[in-house]
Amino acid sequence: MKKECGLGRVLEPKETVPASAWKVDNSRDLRKGEARIAIKLINIEWDSFQQICSSCGYDDEKIKAKILYIIERRGKLHNPFTSTGGVLLGVAEEAYDGQFPGKDVAGGDMVYCTSSMTGIPLYIDEITGIDYNYGQISCAGYAIVFETSRLVKARKDLRNNYTLAALDEAGNLYGAHQMAVDDGARYIAIIGKNTFTTAVFGAALRKAMGPECRIVAIMDKYLRGSLSEAEVNQTLRPLIRETYFLDLTEPIAAYREMKKKETIAGSFDLVIITEDIFGAEALAVMLAKTKGGLYFTSIANHYGSAQLAAENLGKVVNMYAFDQFVENYHKFTLDLIEFTQFKLEEINNLYEKKKKISRLTKSRSKEISINKAGRDDDFIYSSEVTRNLMDEVLNIARFDCNVIIQGETGVGKEKVLSLIHQNSERRNNPCIKINCATIQESLGESDFFGYEEGAFTGARSSGKAGYFQLANNGILFLDEIGTLSLNLQTKLLRVLQENQFYKVGGTVQQDVNVRVICANNIPLKGLVDEGRFREDLYYRLNICTIDVPPLRERRADILVLAEGFVKKWNKKYGVDRVLSPEALNGLYNYYWPGNVRELENVVHRLIIGSTGVVINGNAVDDILNEDAYGDMMMNVKQRVERTSELNFDELMAQQERRIIEYALRKEGTTRGAAKLLGMSHSTFSRKKIKCGL
Repeated sequence: MKKECGLGRVLEPKETVPASAWKVDNSRDLRKGEARIAIKLINIEWDSFQQICSSCGYDDEKIKAKILYIIERRGKLHNPFTSTGGVLLGVAEEAYDGQFPGKDVAGGDMVYCTSSMTGIPLYIDEITGIDYNYGQISCAGYAIVFETSRLVKARKDLRNNYTLAALDEAGNLYGAHQMAVDDGARYIAIIGKNTFTTAVFGAALRKAMGPECRIVAIMDKYLRGSLSEAEVNQTLRPLIRETYFLDLTEPIAAYREMKKKETIAGSFDLVIITEDIFGAEALAVMLAKTKGGLYFTSIANHYGSAQLAAENLGKVVNMYAFDQFVENYHKFTLDLIEFTQFKLEEINNLYEKKKKISRLTKSRSKEISINKAGRDDDFIYSSEVTRNLMDEVLNIARFDCNVIIQGETGVGKEKVLSLIHQNSERRNNPCIKINCATIQESLGESDFFGYEEGAFTGARSSGKAGYFQLANNGILFLDEIGTLSLNLQTKLLRVLQENQFYKVGGTVQQDVNVRVICANNIPLKGLVDEGRFREDLYYRLNICTIDVPPLRERRADILVLAEGFVKKWNKKYGVDRVLSPEALNGLYNYYWPGNVRELENVVHRLIIGSTGVVINGNAVDDILNEDAYGDMMMNVKQRVERTSELNFDELMAQQERRIIEYALRKEGTTRGAAKLLGMSHSTFSRKKIKCGL
């Protein structure tokens, strides 16, 4: 008989499993094959916990609010930025048929749920505490588990915090243990992400290979948590023979330093990679012997980059990643905790003596991808400017009013629209997007309002629904609304005033309930002042105005957006490219007249045009400045060839603008551009403002 795995709980998108769904039903009532757990403690996957904490500035109340927000939006604790969840501890409360999943589990038992929370519907009433050392929250609420979920009775003789943290690594601990046994590994290195994780992997390997096996650990020197190097070293012994603190973002320098201290560096039988800093995977390849083993605790630990690093170094290594279910590996982990409980108690006692701290940035790439970035419905950002914009957008989304979104071409106005739609009461109804610049004056009325059968020559025999009818009960997005003729603006105003219209050729009044959101790349108020846009329509639309700033005014976003686009195109093309610090600097300093759309285009071209793993600064410079001057002069030539009469003043003004824009593109700053053109900074600044740049 087929076991229930929660497919009926999936809300968005349909026909997928709970773990990959965007949203699940977390209602309390049970269905066939389900059980409910009263939650006491949640262990959030480490990278997810770090991202949440960093995006909230390690502020307790903001962290709690962020976690509750994720659960409210998704029905589960599934961080969309890291795409990870965690595991939980709670009391077996009720089962639909009286039968809980898991061996010997009954109502009232304290249990561990070791299935990932990415697929577990969850509701939290309140969060009562945050443990920054383990990445855990104490809370009250419930989880819905299924017949396929893994429940294990809690051990009264083991402390809940470190037991739950170890169970979150259960499969990896078992896999590393087995790999060491199978390979007969005698020399093992662990690239650890924190003290606790390094300790439990050390215990798993020590249990596998005994006291004679040499196990060393490497940790990033900028990430020790609240412990000093001496404390970490002392705490990890005797599980770990020696711990080295290196800059993992510079793998070659790190390897050379390691080689001076550890004579067997380059000859390790097995290297365990638990950290996902870029550079850790290359260091692992260098540490391992030829045909040695690399064990990745997650595919996210840059497995693909390690393959490329091995190829570049001409080194053959065996690579493994454990990320699957194995029967009873939780028993192995519980036995392991018992085996090393004395050491885990020591770590726990040391943690409790230390105050909460804001952990230091691991590396530049880590800062970009985890610590600094925020993300709301795929809107990636880092700057305070955009963070404030997101707060404004999410607030406006709750109010069912018309909105004007303003900003330069390519700033992300449609992303703002998506945020409003997904966070509004109309989220489950259509969002119809129309580019007004493509609407022909003669067909505009029928496009907006539709027509009846035989309304005009060439009309469809079945008639046609217009944009308003298609968007009924949802959102109608009118992009470049400033291009509509005054005649169409008048007809649009009437519908907004009365919420009614007639189809072309129709006699039956159509009622409509539509939220109109419009966008324009120049302020509509300016068009009103020029007489090109109806003032009464402007005030009907302008209940709320959202101004999306250009990318050059939120430069901190450039880095996280660039990394996001790299990830996107890497996935599409099956490659593993990274941007060097010089490349990131080049992107950061550029003027970006085309904004986010231009940035995505540049990153796309960099991914396709690069042959190596690392994209350097020269590659960025080549693309940003290619033919800039030639393109500018070609524009003048084409204009002269197409025009029989020229307005000298207009032509000079346009070319002045292009020259100012070219200088900004090439130099990236107003001071540099002024120097390039041989003028004072103040003169250049005045001309820049005059040109609207």
